[in-house]
Amino acid sequence: MQPESEELVHKISVVVPVYQGEKTLPALLDEIAPLHSGFRSPAGRSATVAEVLLVCDNGPDDSPRVLRELANRYPFVRPVWLSRNFGQHAATLAGMASSGGDWIATLDEDGQQNPAEIGSLLDTAMAAGADVVYGKPTNVAPHGPMRNLASRLAKALTKMSAGDTHATEFNSYRLVLGEVGRSVAAYAGVGVYLDVAIGWVARKTVTSPVTLRAEGDRPSGYSFRALISHFWRMIVSSGTRALRLVSLLGILFAIAGFGLAAWYFMMALLERQNLPPGWASQMVVTLVCAGAILFSLGVIAEYVGVAVNMAMGKPLYLIVSDPAAGPLGRDNRATQVSPDLQTHTVGR
Repeated sequence: MQPESEELVHKISVVVPVYQGEKTLPALLDEIAPLHSGFRSPAGRSATVAEVLLVCDNGPDDSPRVLRELANRYPFVRPVWLSRNFGQHAATLAGMASSGGDWIATLDEDGQQNPAEIGSLLDTAMAAGADVVYGKPTNVAPHGPMRNLASRLAKALTKMSAGDTHATEFNSYRLVLGEVGRSVAAYAGVGVYLDVAIGWVARKTVTSPVTLRAEGDRPSGYSFRALISHFWRMIVSSGTRALRLVSLLGILFAIAGFGLAAWYFMMALLERQNLPPGWASQMVVTLVCAGAILFSLGVIAEYVGVAVNMAMGKPLYLIVSDPAAGPLGRDNRATQVSPDLQTHTVGR
């Protein structure tokens, strides 16, 4: 039987999706390393970062080399290699699936989130009996004003679409009960938005105050087009409420059309004159209605596309071995062999 003190230790798996972490990961691991030896939360709970899973999402920089160096330096660091770039949420789910801790903490690679606040997230989860805790920033995110405004608008629309009271608190700094996170990683389909998938199975979701720091010395991995795609995937995977909104939009346009027709009819009766040439108004109505129809078809097509991808078996992610340790890395390993050995081998 284990001593009681060991039974009370909360083992935390930290998952970091890596896309452009060459410059920022070493400093982040320097902050996490002391937590591996064990720490006390602000409320006095005993915890430890049992493992750090760095998920290589095949970005444009030399992150794979840094991952190998960190794995050699820290025994608790485990790289997770993906076959190609799948995106931040898929990479996070791959890390969750590979974890083994009581809790899973997810952090960005850029150092914007402080690992020392994991203890506060744990205290909030225990006090509230919650299986998911999101870090709620107490300061304005260190992005541009337009991106911050777009982020708030996107989350508000997601809240309206999904009907989730915590939708406006979605962000990448989370603490998830281990079995919940691993279950989501096992059952989530391709194209799903991670936080929406968590909301499907989480019993209770709360927030905990955190402070955002400035990003590390690296460019953002999200272009405007990527952010739009990210937002659209969040809406589509949030459920069928968007389809209902499309139906409501069609009803509103139909009512507006009948109202416009009635107004023109009343004007003709009261003024006892012929209606003015209606080409302009007819074109406006046609364009508005055609736009509504095309928008509706586009939303429906997105849902059909997600269903088709799942039916065809498109994987959400694929975990492979370190490419440098397989056939693709043989040329590099051959150059590391001594010249005498290479000559001897060729002679044979």
